[in-house]
Amino acid sequence: MTTDIALAPRGQLANRPPQGAPLTRRQKAAIVVRLLLAEGAQLPLSKLPEPLQAELTTQMCQMRYIDRVTMRAVVEEFAEELDSIGLAFPGGIEGTLELLEGAISPEMAARLRRQAGAIWTDDPWEAIAAMDADRLLPLIDRESPEIAAVILSKLKVAHAAELLGRLPGQKARRLTLAVSETSDIAPDAVRRIGLALAAELKAEPVRAFPAAAVERLGAILNESPAVTREDVLAGLDADDADLARQIRRAIFTFEDIPDRLRPLDAPAAARAADPDMLRTVIAGADDRTTAAVEFLLANISTRLADALREEAAEREKPDARENEAAQNAIVAAIREAAGRGEITLRSSDEA
Repeated sequence: MTTDIALAPRGQLANRPPQGAPLTRRQKAAIVVRLLLAEGAQLPLSKLPEPLQAELTTQMCQMRYIDRVTMRAVVEEFAEELDSIGLAFPGGIEGTLELLEGAISPEMAARLRRQAGAIWTDDPWEAIAAMDADRLLPLIDRESPEIAAVILSKLKVAHAAELLGRLPGQKARRLTLAVSETSDIAPDAVRRIGLALAAELKAEPVRAFPAAAVERLGAILNESPAVTREDVLAGLDADDADLARQIRRAIFTFEDIPDRLRPLDAPAAARAADPDMLRTVIAGADDRTTAAVEFLLANISTRLADALREEAAEREKPDARENEAAQNAIVAAIREAAGRGEITLRSSDEA
């Protein structure tokens, strides 16, 4: 800006002076921010580095009044600078990596996050709080009770309660005691903890498989013949009972339908399944599958249930392989419907 403009003395509205010191860019920024706030704009100033936030606040404290000519000149210059911008970059490692997602390899993105360390432009706790319980639980489990207590304290109450409820009793009691001792932790220490944890979580190594090992095993055994599935689980019970328990929780078979499917969702499950598959499992119902078949028929419309029974009675009894293929097809259809949000499957713990 070539025109000389000046700040007014304290307590006095400035007239346009014949000569004056030009405003600094910091002063101009303070004027623009003050004007935008007066107009009700919501400025994300918290995203600025803390030193810049402090400088802006200090500059605004030092200023009093400016005349209309000065304000108009600053606004016009600000508008001209905005209009001259052709392209803007996100700034910061996270914004840049989000922009480049899909253009660079996941391995390179993870390496850059590790190299960036604790460089974090936003509040790290916002990123941590947005993560689901399955991702936070291993972190809480491996951290000390003091650090885990800080994590729980920074989460929403419902989120923290879910995590606490999934911890072993002794661990949960230690954390409860540790949370009661977090009131004296300095805000700067809490931020440093958040920076370290967020950097660690963001820089997790790229996994070769998108699903966890237990989930993959559960999906494989879901599609396996019942004899194979039970034989594998029986062997795991002897070798690794904890792994066997986790896999059983991940498995959802036709026999699990009465326990995992809510009665109100049975009509949606029946619509998702192929009618031929339904008729097959009804015709081939045995001691192992009768409960699931009757559960489905009892919770759909009477007219549809009667029609399926009549059609199943008219066909030959399927052999074991055909019957099991139909059961797997129905289970797959129910899983897909659950993935689309059309139905809700209860967890094994709720069953």
